Amino acid sequence: MEKRSILHMFDPMPHNSPFDINMAMDADFDIMMPYSNVTLESVHGLVQDAIFSRGPSGVKRTGIFIGGRNIGTAVDMMEAAKKAMVPPFEVSVFADPSGAFTTAAALVACVEKQLKIKHGKELGDCHGVVFGGTGSVGIATGVIASLAGADITLTDHLSVDTALAVANEYNGRFGCHLKGTYASSDADKARLISHADIVFCTAKAGLQVISADVLDDAKQLKVAGDVNAVPPLGIEGIKRSHMGDPLIHAVNSPGAVGIGALAVGNVKYQLQNILLKLMLETDTPLYLDFRDAFAKAREL
Repeated sequence: MEKRSILHMFDPMPHNSPFDINMAMDADFDIMMPYSNVTLESVHGLVQDAIFSRGPSGVKRTGIFIGGRNIGTAVDMMEAAKKAMVPPFEVSVFADPSGAFTTAAALVACVEKQLKIKHGKELGDCHGVVFGGTGSVGIATGVIASLAGADITLTDHLSVDTALAVANEYNGRFGCHLKGTYASSDADKARLISHADIVFCTAKAGLQVISADVLDDAKQLKVAGDVNAVPPLGIEGIKRSHMGDPLIHAVNSPGAVGIGALAVGNVKYQLQNILLKLMLETDTPLYLDFRDAFAKAREL
């Protein structure tokens, strides 16, 4: 009789995400075991408890999901999990803190597609600005887009020092080339957007970041993507369902188009489901992070 599939869900926060638990159930894992307040130091022991108790055949029906809020911590926990494996006792590991990796991968892939379709451009041809760029989704978006060739600036709404520190940290981690700045006023935002080809809006839900007046300063904008599905939406004029619809307030950027939160979310949902299912389908252990998410998002 085939052993039941188990997903061990490690989270450094006080609570595991119900979203991730629902997604794991929909990906056909039989059992989800959430662990909260998990420290980096405890990952090694937890992994070895999980792998040695099932035998070589059972580990193929076992996976580890890493959540949390900090993408650096999630990547460190994934590395710790990898080091704890003892072949043939190895299981697949998938890191997606706050859904940041799958959300960011979906957002960048959607923007990339519209750049090609509507403007005949690649990410490597473009300068992009990430508003809300020091949050988990913003950082992941910046890293993915930068590694794909775009010139990316992360913004913090209060502090240039915070933005620069985040950019430097993740440039060191992943070999990307992020820049950092602040955008505390509409004048700051207008200054940044005036020479942007791409705008990624990944700020807090329910907060309008880019108004019609700010969009009026865009001179070369091609694609703007917004992941905020809670009114007011992040970019004025973009509706949740937009996928390459005209960005009506960018009057000085003819041909500019918008991508809304539901369009991004549809790809994100499919993406997370696919990556979770891969953990059950593979004979070789997988270590899945934002790079794998973006590769799959491009296919979708």
